[in-house]
Amino acid sequence: MNRNGILTVISGFSGAGKGTLIRELVKKPDYRLSISATTRLPREGEQNGREYFFLTKEEFEGMIKNNQLIEYAEYVGNYYGTPQEYVEEQLKMGYNVILEIEVQGAMKVKEKYPDALFLFVTPPSAAVLRERLVNRGTEDKETVQRRLSQAADEVDYMDKYDYLIVNDNLADCVEQMHRIISEQKNKIKYNQNFIHLIGKDLEGFKKGDR
Repeated sequence: MNRNGILTVISGFSGAGKGTLIRELVKKPDYRLSISATTRLPREGEQNGREYFFLTKEEFEGMIKNNQLIEYAEYVGNYYGTPQEYVEEQLKMGYNVILEIEVQGAMKVKEKYPDALFLFVTPPSAAVLRERLVNRGTEDKETVQRRLSQAADEVDYMDKYDYLIVNDNLADCVEQMHRIISEQKNKIKYNQNFIHLIGKDLEGFKKGDR
């Protein structure tokens, strides 16, 4: 039986480690990371269709007009968005497609794909989150404070997700996420096509047509 993949939206606090978790998860053969479209210029070493789909502003706005994006936003003068066609193609091929996206964008995805799976990644405590942000050593004190402040606001969205992933041990968390996503494929809501087809075939048997 051919089954579509599971569209999985992963959000989490900055510093929670969601990027690292996702990089490990998509090493498994049945996963694809969604590729975003953007109007910014490629950086050195980036390739179209690998890091991003690089588009002109006119091309991107055409996709907005034609409702070809699951979600999009404008940031520092450039558009960023999730092309619907790529995601749906990968799902039909049976791949589990991962969208790493912030909470506001995730809520937009939920409007279009209410049956998608939503995971929220968090550290074990606020103190650990602060420690991780500080230890990254890539941001000044003000930026760390801004990220903690943003995390406090994002708490309001956590109960809109299906599962909470506490990132305490990398390997354990990756396997937990993989198990949750894999188990979704047996849920009734993801098997409506199969139910329809087997029901149709059984009706044929019942009538003696086969």
